[in-house]
Amino acid sequence: MWAILLAFVVALITFVVFFVLPSSIHNPTNDRGLDLHAQFDAKGGSTPAQFVHFLRHVVVHGDLGESTAAAIPVTEVVRQRLPVTISLVLGGVLVWLLIAFPIGILSALHPRSFLDKGLMAFVLFGVSAHSVWVSLLLSYIFGVKLHVFPIAGYCDFHTNPNNEQGCSGAGPWAYHMVLPWVAFSLVFAALYARMIRASLLEVLEEDYIRTARAKGASNARVVRSHALRNAMLPVVTMLGMDVGIAFGGAIFIESVFDLPGIGQLFFTSIRFGDVPVIMGIELLIAFAVVVLNLLVDVLYAVIDPRVGASGEGSASLVPGPTRGGRRRRVRAPATESAT
Repeated sequence: MWAILLAFVVALITFVVFFVLPSSIHNPTNDRGLDLHAQFDAKGGSTPAQFVHFLRHVVVHGDLGESTAAAIPVTEVVRQRLPVTISLVLGGVLVWLLIAFPIGILSALHPRSFLDKGLMAFVLFGVSAHSVWVSLLLSYIFGVKLHVFPIAGYCDFHTNPNNEQGCSGAGPWAYHMVLPWVAFSLVFAALYARMIRASLLEVLEEDYIRTARAKGASNARVVRSHALRNAMLPVVTMLGMDVGIAFGGAIFIESVFDLPGIGQLFFTSIRFGDVPVIMGIELLIAFAVVVLNLLVDVLYAVIDPRVGASGEGSASLVPGPTRGGRRRRVRAPATESAT
């Protein structure tokens, strides 16, 4: 219900920004379709009636208007570019998790050691470096100097003889995406490594961890079966937010590596004043954040059994000892092991 309400608020704010507030955006090449009211049949009537027309077009019919630059529906323009951005974001998420988890776990298991300090120095570099600078540096080293990876272009994952770059297939697709994935994931990998380290250090100090070790469980089993699962909760929370935000941040990576995705489309639409496309991409990214946060709430119940469907989380009621013939209800402590 909160996700539905949040989506409604996003649609309302979008309507106010693009339909109610005055705008000075002008398309220097084509004035066709600049009147959003006409595109959404929302020109007449009161403001609430116009908002109802807008919701009917967007929610019921999936109509985001018509691009003023290409004179085709916005949904078609976005549909053509979306697979590129999805491949960049999902591949980048996988890379940054593969980097962040080993660094975070090793740093937590060897706190204040030379290994920990060295890994945190790498994390500091990743947090400080901008994605554009990292992209240009990787392109220069591995593309221009070493000729290991291509510095620009995109290959379709499926075989497509009409591809403008003249390449398609899973192998060429992954080969062209290696540098964008690394550049895209470096900043997030550094942030998640620090988060995993801090969360794991806190969990390793809990009583049930000492109990598991006292029972003879190996260090690897303690980390894998007890500590890591509880330390995953803040990581999952941030992952749902960052994946949605990453769609907007992809504009830098796509611009440097010439990837025809949503980010490059958004940048081009701002330059040429293609208002319907700007609004469509804004709605897409906002709704993606809402949906991903909803999935995170569902995953909480899978990762941590203490989190029930009622949403009470670690404060959910569990059976307690009886008193006077009646069973008493007590609060579950937040640090109690899921096992």
